[in-house]
Amino acid sequence: MGEHWSIRKKETRSKGGIVACQNWLAAEAGAAVLARGGNAVDAAVTAALTLSVVEPWLSGLGGGGFLLRADGRDGSVDALDFNVVSSRHLDPAAYPLAPGRDGDWFNWPQVQGDRNLIGYGSICVPGAVAGLSAALERFGSISFAEALQPAIAHAARGLTIDWFTVLCLAIDAEGLNRFPASSALFLENGRAPRVPETGLPRTIPMPKKAAMLQRLATAGARDFYEGETARNLLADLRDGGSPIGADDLRDYEPVWKMPLSTAYRGFTVHAMPGLSGGPTLVDALAELDKTLPDDGPFSGKTALAFARAIRRASEHRLKTMGHGSSGESCTTHISVVDRDGTFVSLTNTLLSRFGSKVVLPSCDLLMNNGMMWFDPRPGQPNSIAPGVRPLANMCPVIASADGVPKLALGAAGGRQIMPAVAQILSYISVFGLSPEDALHAPRIDASGIRLRVSERARPDVASRLGEEFPVEIIPDTLYPVNFAVPSIVLRENGENAGMAHPYHPWAAACAEAP
Repeated sequence: MGEHWSIRKKETRSKGGIVACQNWLAAEAGAAVLARGGNAVDAAVTAALTLSVVEPWLSGLGGGGFLLRADGRDGSVDALDFNVVSSRHLDPAAYPLAPGRDGDWFNWPQVQGDRNLIGYGSICVPGAVAGLSAALERFGSISFAEALQPAIAHAARGLTIDWFTVLCLAIDAEGLNRFPASSALFLENGRAPRVPETGLPRTIPMPKKAAMLQRLATAGARDFYEGETARNLLADLRDGGSPIGADDLRDYEPVWKMPLSTAYRGFTVHAMPGLSGGPTLVDALAELDKTLPDDGPFSGKTALAFARAIRRASEHRLKTMGHGSSGESCTTHISVVDRDGTFVSLTNTLLSRFGSKVVLPSCDLLMNNGMMWFDPRPGQPNSIAPGVRPLANMCPVIASADGVPKLALGAAGGRQIMPAVAQILSYISVFGLSPEDALHAPRIDASGIRLRVSERARPDVASRLGEEFPVEIIPDTLYPVNFAVPSIVLRENGENAGMAHPYHPWAAACAEAP
């Protein structure tokens, strides 16, 4: 019989603001902004920019995302879509399907040569710089240059080579080796570097990235889209065979939207509209509002209600909206609450781990593989097309009660995101669990062909689900991620609480220093 370890993290509580995400260096950078008097948007943008350096394989300036903000004074909620966009010069015929793979709604065919998954042909126009700077311009109290400072410092100092960094590099060494600039930045002789056993820690310096970030701090965010930075990006992209042109960068704009809002068990849940996980979450919550029992969060009966609602909502999404990728998606999420009760829920991604695996040589910037989010089959919702946004799995949410924002929640993990958000939200709103207990609680994943059940779940969960669905019992591991990587902040009776994924070694919720 295998040995089972019990791992537990404690939630962070504070009268001041809290930043929760999957890297403590980014959480600390955001919390430091709060301590200097910054607000939730200032902290979230600073944390996101820092993440692009300290955990560059998950998110960054080469990707895109979504942001929700809820005002602590009047309760108003705003949504910002800064997801990636396909090049208007893209030719769908350049992505032919691999023969013999018809696929179904939960398992699509492959593209020949994986052109939509890896390499320059998989890259979409990135929106992160435009989106993060737009959020600061509208709701921030600091400049984009100030928000960039921790990221610049970390890029100059370098990425620390610890066991987790080496694990992440080793997992994708084969893909990184396909591109000389990627291999040169992250690998040593084509392999992940060794962790130093004694002495000072080793780092991977990123001087080109530090220079690019400093240029953006000096010249402004638009330099990424129509200045010297843009010219360097375009030269690299052109040399690699990408169809992205100067007009694609120049014309990119993030979009402010009205959030989706739905009543759920005493909360008003606000989610991203449109091409996100938001509409699917709303569908699942509408069913759970009627069917979720209140006799206990971990029973087989409760799990069955989750499974039916999540499965039905997911199938509807896949048949009407397109797919949003069946492959592994390695996103990052940041949840922030400030001392005034303003919340931000921000999800940012390169899509796959290390995105397209392409590092642009001029600036050491990892680029997204946004083409993965398009349905590779022609004539379907969200089929590959020029100049359009793909359907994303990202699902940041903010929940309010009586018009007052109460929590921000989101996760990384591709299709696993929405199921995790629905369950954690229910653990808190329906069953009254604390953030700490909600994130430690076992979950199911009903977004694929087989229902996946955490081995920590009660025995009656798998047996009850198995009466209706094919089921597999799996561990809640660090790699591969099986039940998403969530983070949450919550405000109750004037005190804030934050919790990050308990099984991620770098994840943390950091409070501003008093």
